Amino acid sequence: MSEAGNEVSGVRVNVFPGGFNWGLYVAIDKGLFARHGLAVTVAGTPNSVAQMTALSEGRCEIVMTAVDNIVAYVEGQGEAPIGAQPDFFAFMGSDSGFLSLVTAPGIDRVGALAGRTLSVDALTTGYAFVLYDILRRSGLARDACRVRRVGGMVQRWNSLRDRNEDGTLLSAPYNLIARQHGFVDLVAAKAVLGRYQGNVAAARRSWAREHAAEVVAYIRGYREAIAWLYRPENRAEAVAILRRNLPQMPQDVAAASHAVLLDPDDGFFPGCGIDLDGLACVLDLRGRWGDQQMTLGDPLKYCDLHYFEAATGKRSGKRSGK
Repeated sequence: MSEAGNEVSGVRVNVFPGGFNWGLYVAIDKGLFARHGLAVTVAGTPNSVAQMTALSEGRCEIVMTAVDNIVAYVEGQGEAPIGAQPDFFAFMGSDSGFLSLVTAPGIDRVGALAGRTLSVDALTTGYAFVLYDILRRSGLARDACRVRRVGGMVQRWNSLRDRNEDGTLLSAPYNLIARQHGFVDLVAAKAVLGRYQGNVAAARRSWAREHAAEVVAYIRGYREAIAWLYRPENRAEAVAILRRNLPQMPQDVAAASHAVLLDPDDGFFPGCGIDLDGLACVLDLRGRWGDQQMTLGDPLKYCDLHYFEAATGKRSGKRSGK
């Protein structure tokens, strides 16, 4: 039973493995979801095709994913053979993606990537367009580099480490691990693009309408977890929780991830609102780089802010959710 006295059920959350799931780990470990009557189980995905397929087939209720994946499948531009998914929508923001272009040792400028091979999760969804635009702004055409589909961040880091490619987009902890192996953390995407909506919590509209209590409980528990993470006195315990969930992560990388993911200016969105200006940047990139180039002008087509407002009493739409 939740604090509000409403019965709610469990939800299955599908995620890309990584430190950007820290809020989930804390909310489960500290009983913050349970406080609102919600049981949450987490499963990892190897790539966005598998994740979006699972969401469409009802094998998970919520996904933590790049908002561009939601936009792509709503518009029928996703790579999975599941057709257009107008039922997909985002209901909460998490972060700006924490993306960095990481390159092989010796590559010290974007222009030096001409003629080289880069990797993405999928060629037409997710952060591929961020990569293409970083190249464009450095004077490289889309076809100046070979770009291959490799999968999620774990798969991309492993492939980059094995020198199958010369560069890819990574976020903490993988860009930090890459540095330790001599790779170059070349440029932060945010420094190039400005405001950008990265990861969001998303679901199917039809499911959410029938399970509004679960959506609201999820938002409340997640927000409490992010607030807990930002309290300095919780730093040591937070790092321990991260390492329990990602046991392969060394202590020094976990500590460094804390500095990055909880940076007061560039870390997790403290209020967990959806950054509508950042989402507008996502739409602009898809309009430029999508297979069916079009003008995507209305961020609210891809999200529903009513659940956030019900959970918080606040309007979403600002970066910090303040």
